[in-house]
Amino acid sequence: MQNRITELFKIEHPIIQAGMIWNSGWRLASACSNAGALGLLGAGSMYPEVLREHIIKCQKATNKPFGVNVPMLYPQIDEIIDIIIEEGVKIVFTSAGNPKTYTAKLKEQGIIVVHVVSSVKFALKAQDAGVDAVVAEGFEAGGHNGREETTTFTLIPMVKEQISVPLIAAGGIANGNGMLAAMVLGADAVQVGSRFVASEESSSHRAFKQMVVDAKEGDTLLTLKELAPVRMMKNKFFEDVMRLYITNPTKEALQELLGRARAKRGMFEGDLEEGELEIGQIAGLIHDIKPAAQIVNDMVSEFEAAKKMVSHF
Repeated sequence: MQNRITELFKIEHPIIQAGMIWNSGWRLASACSNAGALGLLGAGSMYPEVLREHIIKCQKATNKPFGVNVPMLYPQIDEIIDIIIEEGVKIVFTSAGNPKTYTAKLKEQGIIVVHVVSSVKFALKAQDAGVDAVVAEGFEAGGHNGREETTTFTLIPMVKEQISVPLIAAGGIANGNGMLAAMVLGADAVQVGSRFVASEESSSHRAFKQMVVDAKEGDTLLTLKELAPVRMMKNKFFEDVMRLYITNPTKEALQELLGRARAKRGMFEGDLEEGELEIGQIAGLIHDIKPAAQIVNDMVSEFEAAKKMVSHF
């Protein structure tokens, strides 16, 4: 299937593996790219030199296009951008910040720039900043999220109506049926995160992957809006946050409870009680851990089957 996104990235399938912190290392990114999707390294959980190492390993593991996701709310972003340029990365997804900050600098180096947004307003700002495409992410998504709580089903057609650059849908998409639905709503491609968490190549802890597989509807919630809205699984840390909210806490009190490295502790180190376990609502539809290539192939097969099914209506 060829469209504006597959042509932009020079990929086979309009599927982007999200660059998630503590999940998206070189093994996952290269596996997805080798399967015909676009793999992304998650720079948010990497010190600059660690990112350099992952870029180099990914370049050795695939000759297909891959990119780097850069959440701009993390420190050392200038160093990360310089390393991306130095190592010849051709695709960058920016998020959690102003797209004007680095878009021009990256594009001057011939790098394709995509920005992740959660509203029509920010989609237009990203387009005005000169990005090559926009990811519109509904609040079903895991990890850091928009304050507006606009669902993917609502967000995609509203953004599509306002922008002219290619549109990538994200949030609550884990199979070919969801992919087809997003594209019917106006998306040129889908970005998939939670489904790839439960992959063999994901760098997250096996215990966290299993918790995702075991998740049911209602096991995640968006919280900590005063800091940076985040969707995570319900565990002891989550309950601690809820108890603190009863006291009408200050932003500083929430920050003190969150502390440092909660996400690493949970997703990477496997502390399922005290860690911050970021995952999307779609976890309730994920029932197994399998190779990334199989996830991509299954999504494409499901997409084609769904397209044939709806053609009979």
